Amino acid sequence: MANPTGRSFLQVAATEEAVAPPLRVVQIEGLVILKIIKHCQEFSPALVTGQLLGLDVGSVLEVTNCFPFPVREEDEEIEAEGANYQLEMMRCLREVNVDNNTVGWYQSTLFGSYQTVELIETFMNYQENIKRCVCIIYDPSRSNQGVLALKALKLSDSFMELYKSNNFTGEKLREKNLSWVDIFEEILIKVSNSALISAFMTELEPDTPVTQCDYERLQLSTNPYLERNVEFLIECMDDLSMEQQKFQFYYRNLSRQQAQQQAWLQKRRTENMARKAAGEELLPEEDPSNPVFKPLPEPSRLDSFLITNQISNYCNQINGVAGQSLSRLHLMKALHEN
Repeated sequence: MANPTGRSFLQVAATEEAVAPPLRVVQIEGLVILKIIKHCQEFSPALVTGQLLGLDVGSVLEVTNCFPFPVREEDEEIEAEGANYQLEMMRCLREVNVDNNTVGWYQSTLFGSYQTVELIETFMNYQENIKRCVCIIYDPSRSNQGVLALKALKLSDSFMELYKSNNFTGEKLREKNLSWVDIFEEILIKVSNSALISAFMTELEPDTPVTQCDYERLQLSTNPYLERNVEFLIECMDDLSMEQQKFQFYYRNLSRQQAQQQAWLQKRRTENMARKAAGEELLPEEDPSNPVFKPLPEPSRLDSFLITNQISNYCNQINGVAGQSLSRLHLMKALHEN
Protein backbone atom coordinates (compact mmCIF):
# COMPACT_ATOMS: atom_id res chain seq x y z
CA MET A 1 0.00 0.00 0.00
CA ALA A 2 1.39 3.34 -1.04
CA ASN A 3 2.11 5.93 1.62
CA PRO A 4 -0.13 8.99 0.98
CA THR A 5 2.36 11.25 2.67
CA GLY A 6 5.31 9.83 0.75
CA ARG A 7 7.23 12.04 -1.66
CA SER A 8 9.02 11.21 -4.86
CA PHE A 9 12.78 11.34 -5.23
CA LEU A 10 12.59 14.52 -7.33
CA GLN A 11 10.49 16.24 -4.68
CA VAL A 12 12.96 15.30 -1.96
CA ALA A 13 15.92 16.44 -4.10
CA ALA A 14 14.22 19.76 -4.85
CA THR A 15 13.52 20.31 -1.14
CA GLU A 16 17.10 19.49 -0.20
CA GLU A 17 18.37 21.89 -2.85
CA ALA A 18 16.08 24.65 -1.63
CA VAL A 19 17.30 24.36 1.96
CA ALA A 20 20.98 23.86 1.14
CA PRO A 21 23.20 25.31 3.88
CA PRO A 22 25.42 28.29 3.03
CA LEU A 23 28.96 27.63 1.91
CA ARG A 24 31.36 27.78 4.85
CA VAL A 25 34.56 25.93 3.94
CA VAL A 26 36.54 25.17 0.78
CA GLN A 27 38.43 21.94 1.35
CA ILE A 28 41.36 21.62 -1.07
CA GLU A 29 43.65 18.66 -1.57
CA GLY A 30 47.32 19.45 -1.01
CA LEU A 31 48.17 18.19 -4.50
CA VAL A 32 45.71 20.67 -6.03
CA ILE A 33 47.39 23.56 -4.21
CA LEU A 34 50.80 22.43 -5.48
CA LYS A 35 49.49 22.25 -9.06
CA ILE A 36 48.00 25.76 -8.78
CA ILE A 37 51.24 27.18 -7.34
CA LYS A 38 53.36 25.46 -10.01
CA HIS A 39 51.20 26.76 -12.87
CA CYS A 40 51.09 30.34 -11.54
CA GLN A 41 54.81 30.46 -10.69
CA GLU A 42 55.92 29.15 -14.07
CA PHE A 43 54.12 31.90 -16.02
CA SER A 44 54.61 34.73 -13.51
CA PRO A 45 54.28 37.72 -14.00
CA ALA A 46 51.78 36.72 -16.71
CA LEU A 47 48.31 35.95 -15.39
CA VAL A 48 46.95 32.42 -15.86
CA THR A 49 43.73 30.58 -15.07
CA GLY A 50 42.57 27.01 -14.64
CA GLN A 51 39.57 24.83 -13.82
CA LEU A 52 38.69 23.52 -10.36
CA LEU A 53 37.06 20.10 -10.08
CA GLY A 54 35.45 18.51 -7.06
CA LEU A 55 32.18 18.00 -5.23
CA ASP A 56 29.70 20.20 -3.36
CA VAL A 57 28.83 18.50 -0.06
CA GLY A 58 26.58 20.48 2.27
CA SER A 59 28.40 23.53 3.58
CA VAL A 60 31.77 22.22 2.31
CA LEU A 61 33.04 22.58 -1.25
CA GLU A 62 35.63 19.87 -1.86
CA VAL A 63 38.27 20.63 -4.52
CA THR A 64 39.97 17.38 -5.48
CA ASN A 65 41.56 18.17 -8.83
CA CYS A 66 42.35 20.96 -11.28
CA PHE A 67 43.84 21.52 -14.72
CA PRO A 68 45.29 24.66 -16.33
CA PHE A 69 43.90 26.56 -19.27
CA PRO A 70 46.31 27.16 -22.17
CA VAL A 71 47.75 30.68 -22.36
CA ARG A 72 46.53 32.30 -25.57
CA GLU A 73 45.66 35.72 -26.89
CA GLU A 74 42.07 36.89 -26.72
CA ASP A 75 40.15 36.13 -29.89
CA GLU A 76 36.71 34.70 -30.67
CA GLU A 77 38.09 31.65 -32.50
CA ILE A 78 40.69 31.06 -29.81
CA GLU A 79 38.02 31.40 -27.10
CA ALA A 80 35.99 28.70 -28.88
CA GLU A 81 39.09 26.51 -28.98
CA GLY A 82 39.56 27.11 -25.24
CA ALA A 83 35.98 25.97 -24.54
CA ASN A 84 36.53 22.85 -26.65
CA TYR A 85 39.78 22.19 -24.79
CA GLN A 86 37.94 22.43 -21.47
CA LEU A 87 35.22 20.00 -22.56
CA GLU A 88 37.74 17.56 -24.02
CA MET A 89 39.84 17.67 -20.86
CA MET A 90 36.83 16.94 -18.67
CA ARG A 91 35.81 14.08 -20.96
CA CYS A 92 39.27 12.54 -20.65
CA LEU A 93 39.15 12.86 -16.86
CA ARG A 94 35.76 11.17 -16.80
CA GLU A 95 37.09 8.27 -18.86
CA VAL A 96 39.87 7.60 -16.33
CA ASN A 97 37.39 7.85 -13.43
CA VAL A 98 38.68 11.18 -12.04
CA ASP A 99 36.43 13.86 -10.55
CA ASN A 100 35.18 16.05 -13.39
CA ASN A 101 32.48 18.14 -11.71
CA THR A 102 33.24 21.83 -12.15
CA VAL A 103 33.17 23.78 -8.86
CA GLY A 104 34.89 26.98 -10.00
CA TRP A 105 38.20 28.19 -11.32
CA TYR A 106 41.53 29.50 -10.11
CA GLN A 107 43.56 32.44 -11.36
CA SER A 108 46.79 34.20 -10.54
CA THR A 109 47.03 37.86 -9.65
CA LEU A 110 49.74 40.50 -9.39
CA PHE A 111 50.02 42.25 -6.02
CA GLY A 112 46.40 41.40 -5.20
CA SER A 113 44.83 43.25 -8.15
CA TYR A 114 41.86 41.01 -8.86
CA GLN A 115 38.75 43.14 -8.04
CA THR A 116 37.61 43.75 -11.61
CA VAL A 117 34.40 43.71 -13.61
CA GLU A 118 35.79 40.76 -15.60
CA LEU A 119 35.96 38.67 -12.42
CA ILE A 120 32.33 39.50 -11.61
CA GLU A 121 31.19 38.62 -15.14
CA THR A 122 33.02 35.30 -14.94
CA PHE A 123 31.27 34.57 -11.66
CA MET A 124 27.89 35.35 -13.22
CA ASN A 125 28.63 33.07 -16.19
CA TYR A 126 29.51 30.22 -13.85
CA GLN A 127 26.40 30.87 -11.76
CA GLU A 128 24.20 30.11 -14.75
CA ASN A 129 25.14 26.42 -14.53
CA ILE A 130 26.65 26.02 -11.05
CA LYS A 131 24.72 27.03 -7.96
CA ARG A 132 27.79 27.46 -5.77
CA CYS A 133 31.19 28.10 -7.25
CA VAL A 134 34.35 29.71 -5.94
CA CYS A 135 37.41 31.38 -7.38
CA ILE A 136 40.81 30.55 -5.90
CA ILE A 137 43.13 33.57 -6.10
CA TYR A 138 46.88 32.95 -5.86
CA ASP A 139 49.39 35.81 -5.68
CA PRO A 140 52.99 34.72 -6.49
CA SER A 141 54.42 38.15 -5.60
CA ARG A 142 52.87 38.01 -2.13
CA SER A 143 53.96 34.41 -1.64
CA ASN A 144 57.58 35.42 -2.24
CA GLN A 145 57.37 37.29 1.09
CA GLY A 146 57.06 33.97 2.97
CA VAL A 147 53.22 33.84 3.10
CA LEU A 148 50.97 31.47 1.15
CA ALA A 149 48.77 34.07 -0.58
CA LEU A 150 45.78 31.87 -1.35
CA LYS A 151 42.17 33.08 -1.15
CA ALA A 152 38.80 31.53 -1.93
CA LEU A 153 36.21 34.09 -3.05
CA LYS A 154 32.55 34.13 -4.01
CA LEU A 155 30.04 36.84 -4.78
CA SER A 156 27.54 37.71 -2.07
CA ASP A 157 23.92 36.82 -2.79
CA SER A 158 22.73 40.41 -2.31
CA PHE A 159 25.27 41.71 -4.80
CA MET A 160 24.41 39.07 -7.41
CA GLU A 161 20.73 39.97 -7.14
CA LEU A 162 21.55 43.63 -7.68
CA TYR A 163 24.01 42.90 -10.50
CA LYS A 164 21.33 41.00 -12.44
CA SER A 165 19.12 44.10 -12.36
CA ASN A 166 22.11 46.23 -13.49
CA ASN A 167 20.99 49.08 -11.25
CA PHE A 168 23.83 50.50 -9.15
CA THR A 169 22.32 53.85 -8.36
CA GLY A 170 22.69 55.42 -4.94
CA GLU A 171 18.99 54.96 -4.15
CA LYS A 172 19.07 51.23 -5.00
CA LEU A 173 22.25 50.67 -2.99
CA ARG A 174 20.73 52.37 0.04
CA GLU A 175 17.57 50.31 -0.37
CA LYS A 176 19.58 47.05 -0.41
CA ASN A 177 21.94 48.34 2.30
CA LEU A 178 24.88 47.34 0.09
CA SER A 179 28.37 48.84 0.41
CA TRP A 180 31.73 48.17 -1.22
CA VAL A 181 32.66 45.55 1.40
CA ASP A 182 29.60 43.44 0.46
CA ILE A 183 30.69 42.51 -3.07
CA PHE A 184 33.01 39.58 -2.36
CA GLU A 185 32.88 37.00 0.41
CA GLU A 186 36.08 35.23 1.45
CA ILE A 187 35.58 31.56 2.28
CA LEU A 188 37.76 29.68 4.74
CA ILE A 189 40.26 27.34 3.06
CA LYS A 190 41.04 23.98 4.64
CA VAL A 191 43.90 21.89 3.26
CA SER A 192 43.24 18.16 3.29
CA ASN A 193 45.59 15.25 2.59
CA SER A 194 45.08 11.51 2.66
CA ALA A 195 46.71 9.43 5.39
CA LEU A 196 49.19 7.95 2.89
CA ILE A 197 50.34 11.39 1.72
CA SER A 198 50.69 12.63 5.30
CA ALA A 199 52.80 9.57 6.18
CA PHE A 200 54.93 10.05 3.05
CA MET A 201 55.51 13.74 3.83
CA THR A 202 56.53 12.80 7.35
CA GLU A 203 59.12 10.41 5.94
CA LEU A 204 60.45 13.11 3.62
CA GLU A 205 60.63 15.73 6.36
CA PRO A 206 64.29 16.58 7.10
CA ASP A 207 65.81 16.26 10.53
CA THR A 208 66.46 20.01 10.76
CA PRO A 209 63.37 22.00 11.80
CA VAL A 210 64.39 24.93 9.53
CA THR A 211 62.63 25.01 6.15
CA GLN A 212 62.89 27.16 3.05
CA CYS A 213 59.78 29.04 4.13
CA ASP A 214 61.55 30.00 7.36
CA TYR A 215 64.43 31.49 5.34
CA GLU A 216 61.98 33.47 3.19
CA ARG A 217 60.43 34.97 6.30
CA LEU A 218 63.84 36.37 7.27
CA GLN A 219 64.26 38.36 4.04
CA LEU A 220 64.87 41.98 4.99
CA SER A 221 64.46 43.50 1.52
CA THR A 222 60.79 44.44 1.12
CA ASN A 223 61.32 47.73 -0.75
CA PRO A 224 60.40 46.42 -4.26
CA TYR A 225 57.17 44.88 -2.99
CA LEU A 226 56.19 47.98 -1.02
CA GLU A 227 57.08 50.28 -3.92
CA ARG A 228 54.87 48.36 -6.36
CA ASN A 229 51.99 48.35 -3.89
CA VAL A 230 52.31 52.09 -3.38
CA GLU A 231 52.43 52.64 -7.16
CA PHE A 232 49.25 50.59 -7.65
CA LEU A 233 47.64 52.40 -4.71
CA ILE A 234 48.38 55.79 -6.32
CA GLU A 235 46.88 54.58 -9.61
CA CYS A 236 43.74 53.44 -7.79
CA MET A 237 43.46 56.80 -6.05
CA ASP A 238 43.65 58.52 -9.44
CA ASP A 239 40.93 56.21 -10.79
CA LEU A 240 38.75 56.89 -7.76
CA SER A 241 39.23 60.64 -8.26
CA MET A 242 38.06 60.28 -11.87
CA GLU A 243 34.97 58.37 -10.72
CA GLN A 244 34.21 61.14 -8.22
CA GLN A 245 34.53 63.72 -11.00
CA LYS A 246 31.88 61.79 -12.97
CA PHE A 247 29.45 62.07 -10.06
CA GLN A 248 30.26 65.73 -9.52
CA PHE A 249 29.52 66.38 -13.20
CA TYR A 250 26.27 64.42 -12.90
CA TYR A 251 25.10 66.37 -9.83
CA ARG A 252 25.98 69.71 -11.50
CA ASN A 253 23.88 68.75 -14.51
CA LEU A 254 21.09 67.57 -12.23
CA SER A 255 21.05 70.88 -10.34
CA ARG A 256 21.05 72.79 -13.63
CA GLN A 257 18.16 70.67 -14.92
CA GLN A 258 16.14 71.19 -11.74
CA ALA A 259 16.63 74.95 -12.04
CA GLN A 260 15.43 74.82 -15.66
CA GLN A 261 12.40 72.79 -14.63
CA GLN A 262 11.47 75.28 -11.91
CA ALA A 263 11.85 78.17 -14.37
CA TRP A 264 9.67 76.38 -16.93
CA LEU A 265 7.01 75.55 -14.33
CA GLN A 266 6.96 79.15 -13.11
CA LYS A 267 6.54 80.37 -16.67
CA ARG A 268 3.73 77.86 -17.33
CA ARG A 269 1.92 78.80 -14.12
CA THR A 270 2.11 82.49 -15.03
CA GLU A 271 0.75 81.67 -18.47
CA ASN A 272 -2.09 79.60 -16.96
CA MET A 273 -3.04 82.48 -14.69
CA ALA A 274 -3.35 84.73 -17.75
CA ARG A 275 -5.37 82.09 -19.63
CA LYS A 276 -7.65 81.60 -16.61
CA ALA A 277 -8.30 85.32 -16.44
CA ALA A 278 -9.14 85.27 -20.16
CA GLY A 279 -11.43 82.23 -19.72
CA GLU A 280 -9.27 79.99 -21.84
CA GLU A 281 -8.42 76.32 -21.20
CA LEU A 282 -5.42 75.78 -18.88
CA LEU A 283 -2.28 74.14 -20.19
CA PRO A 284 -0.81 71.06 -18.38
CA GLU A 285 2.04 71.79 -16.00
CA GLU A 286 3.86 68.62 -17.03
CA ASP A 287 5.23 68.09 -20.52
CA PRO A 288 7.11 64.75 -20.93
CA SER A 289 8.12 65.70 -24.47
CA ASN A 290 10.07 68.66 -23.15
CA PRO A 291 13.81 67.77 -22.96
CA VAL A 292 14.00 69.70 -19.69
CA PHE A 293 12.01 66.88 -17.97
CA LYS A 294 14.04 64.04 -19.49
CA PRO A 295 15.68 62.19 -16.54
CA LEU A 296 19.46 62.17 -16.48
CA PRO A 297 21.02 58.69 -16.16
CA GLU A 298 22.94 58.33 -12.91
CA PRO A 299 26.46 56.85 -13.31
CA SER A 300 26.95 53.32 -12.02
CA ARG A 301 28.71 53.03 -8.68
CA LEU A 302 30.10 49.57 -9.42
CA ASP A 303 33.46 50.83 -10.67
CA SER A 304 33.95 53.05 -7.64
CA PHE A 305 33.05 50.13 -5.35
CA LEU A 306 35.62 47.88 -7.03
CA ILE A 307 38.30 50.57 -6.89
CA THR A 308 37.59 51.11 -3.19
CA ASN A 309 37.90 47.36 -2.65
CA GLN A 310 41.25 47.41 -4.41
CA ILE A 311 42.48 50.38 -2.36
CA SER A 312 41.56 48.56 0.85
CA ASN A 313 43.44 45.47 -0.34
CA TYR A 314 46.61 47.45 -1.13
CA CYS A 315 46.46 49.23 2.23
CA ASN A 316 46.12 45.92 4.08
CA GLN A 317 49.07 44.46 2.18
CA ILE A 318 51.26 47.50 2.85
CA ASN A 319 50.28 47.44 6.52
CA GLY A 320 51.03 43.72 6.86
CA VAL A 321 54.37 43.76 5.04
CA ALA A 322 55.54 46.96 6.75
CA GLY A 323 54.74 45.52 10.18
CA GLN A 324 56.61 42.29 9.44
CA SER A 325 59.56 44.21 8.02
CA LEU A 326 59.86 46.39 11.13
CA SER A 327 59.79 43.28 13.32
CA ARG A 328 62.61 41.71 11.29
CA LEU A 329 64.71 44.87 11.42
CA HIS A 330 64.33 45.14 15.19
CA LEU A 331 65.28 41.47 15.49
CA MET A 332 68.40 41.92 13.36
CA LYS A 333 69.34 45.06 15.31
CA ALA A 334 69.14 43.13 18.57
CA LEU A 335 71.23 40.29 17.11
CA HIS A 336 73.95 42.71 15.92
CA GLU A 337 74.09 44.38 19.34
CA ASN A 338 74.57 41.03 21.00
